[in-house]
Amino acid sequence: MHDKYAKYSGIDLNRCGTPLIEIVSEPDMSSAKQAVSYMKEIHSIVTHLGICDGNLQEGSFRCDANVSIRPKGQKELGTRTELKNINSFRFVEKAINIEIKRQIKVIESGAKVIQETRLYDSEKNETRSMRSKEEANDYRYFPDPDLLPVVIDQAYIDNEKQFIPEFPAAKRQRYIDELNIKPEDAKIIASDKTMSDFFDDTVVILKQAQATVAVNMLLGEYSALLKATDCNMNSKPISAEQFAGLLDSLAAGSISHKIAKVVLEKIWNNNKSADEIIKQHGLAQVSDSGELESIVAEVIKNNHSQFQEYKNGNMKMFNFFVGQVMKQTKGRANPAQVKSILEKS
Repeated sequence: MHDKYAKYSGIDLNRCGTPLIEIVSEPDMSSAKQAVSYMKEIHSIVTHLGICDGNLQEGSFRCDANVSIRPKGQKELGTRTELKNINSFRFVEKAINIEIKRQIKVIESGAKVIQETRLYDSEKNETRSMRSKEEANDYRYFPDPDLLPVVIDQAYIDNEKQFIPEFPAAKRQRYIDELNIKPEDAKIIASDKTMSDFFDDTVVILKQAQATVAVNMLLGEYSALLKATDCNMNSKPISAEQFAGLLDSLAAGSISHKIAKVVLEKIWNNNKSADEIIKQHGLAQVSDSGELESIVAEVIKNNHSQFQEYKNGNMKMFNFFVGQVMKQTKGRANPAQVKSILEKS
């Protein structure tokens, strides 16, 4: 930097010691969606390895997309352009698609696509020329005699393999094969290292049969709370032990699914165990048959005309009475028992 100090030139050491990994693919992708899928898989791998935080907005992970088109049936690709430094998966897809349209328009107008570097403007949703780009010698590459060749032998590679963690693809397959998780859910969890670690820690504490319930709540109520509170998995609002405790209470029938959501929110805000929250706020599920029969009888008594409709064949009234009992017990009544009692009434 020559303009910062009057008598000196400065050197910006801000990124010294920060390694750069550049992964270059062959032109194997034939759509913007494929390119984004490829980029997401690479993102998942490097974050799982712990070699990159994957923050696209801060520039930790970016994409240069090379785009070229060809008429249908033609094998040879046309002249390519390079879209530089795209910093989101959504923008990668939009930038590639808009560049494809631009190149088609150029060719159909009778002009030729020139090899150049372009920038994507997300506000105007267009690509703009940055600089022309001829051949590799345009970069003025030259050998550095102080940089010696690096030779990595097979023995070194074999030894390092033992330190590599489970890759996302293997993790996805394990979830599907061993835990019977739906492929689409397995993909979501396995692609996020922090989420998959949290899920794995939870399953270790729980019985394996509860994995599906853990998935449903993790991708449902838990993820909704993350979004509502503007948090992410890295902030770890609750521990795997607390989450497993909540799921155990649900499996044991101590609370209903509706109350489980309430308990989750209170754990989130108070950092207590599920058992402590349930006891402190009196949220335990009402499963005592005598107590429930008494509540059902009271609800029927207070809604006599609706009960007559139900007895006369209006089955919609059944759900009305279930709702009234749940309201009376503030959602704590065992729904299955309530339905059984009503059916006998």
